[in-house]
Amino acid sequence: MRIGFALPQFGAAAHEADQIADFARSVEAMGGDGLWVADRLLAPVDPKVGYGGGTTIPREFHAVLDPFTLMAVAAAVTERVQIGTNVLNAPWYPPALLARSLTSIDRVSRGRLVVGFGVGWSPEEYEAAGVPMGERGARLDECLDGLEALWTTDPAEYHGRYWSIPATHANLKPAQTPRPPIYLAAFAPKAIERVAARADGWLPVHRPGAGDFDPRAHVTTPLGHIRQLAEKRGRDPLSIDAILRVYPTEDGTVEQTVDTLVRARDEAGIDNAFVDLQSIAVSVEHTRELAGRILDLMRGRS
Repeated sequence: MRIGFALPQFGAAAHEADQIADFARSVEAMGGDGLWVADRLLAPVDPKVGYGGGTTIPREFHAVLDPFTLMAVAAAVTERVQIGTNVLNAPWYPPALLARSLTSIDRVSRGRLVVGFGVGWSPEEYEAAGVPMGERGARLDECLDGLEALWTTDPAEYHGRYWSIPATHANLKPAQTPRPPIYLAAFAPKAIERVAARADGWLPVHRPGAGDFDPRAHVTTPLGHIRQLAEKRGRDPLSIDAILRVYPTEDGTVEQTVDTLVRARDEAGIDNAFVDLQSIAVSVEHTRELAGRILDLMRGRS
């Protein structure tokens, strides 16, 4: 099972940005398999919608590092680990700008980029990005179309309702052929259908400390549904992959996290996962220590 970790991007760790490169090297040296970033723009004082369905914004989101910068740093100082996005809020970005950044990172990493897209949940972030939140699903679809054009054709051109790319020479492609794999975070029915129609994989999630992990309910059943929908569209259902996102809460423990990973592997057949420790770690060094403990415990349960 591949096990990756979120780069220290938020909260107190964001003030230690000069340690990110060393953290990335350490995770690879310890045997970790991925380094992941998220995409937060604001921490509203009076949020219209709170994080995770609540009414507030976690304190760690009060300080945020840029995901593209962190990916570039991690790609430059590692050789083996995946470089992943969990998730970029694609509707915020014109596809031409997004393609330029992601192509560059995939080239720098020699083809290790895993792209995870979502649509976000914060009205204030959409306001700050200058994008109407009600258009987010349609803009995600157009972003995928624009990326496909830029990544697979030369000259490339795309014209949609929201985004437009005039005919352009586009001979610098990602290192991966025909493009980096694209995973989508999805739970609503329409979003699930988008995974089945367009994505290479799905990003299920569990939060140790916030409830028991049921591999069948959280992974196997919804992934099976996605694959059935894909097959109806003429796609190979087994081509739809899944990477499990594990977010320990403040009440979660390393042991609960390891139990989640083991059960996902043994009962749901998940062979790729990553852990975001930023709700329980207080520094870059603490994040490194927790990651090492998880990897050591997983080796004992192989």
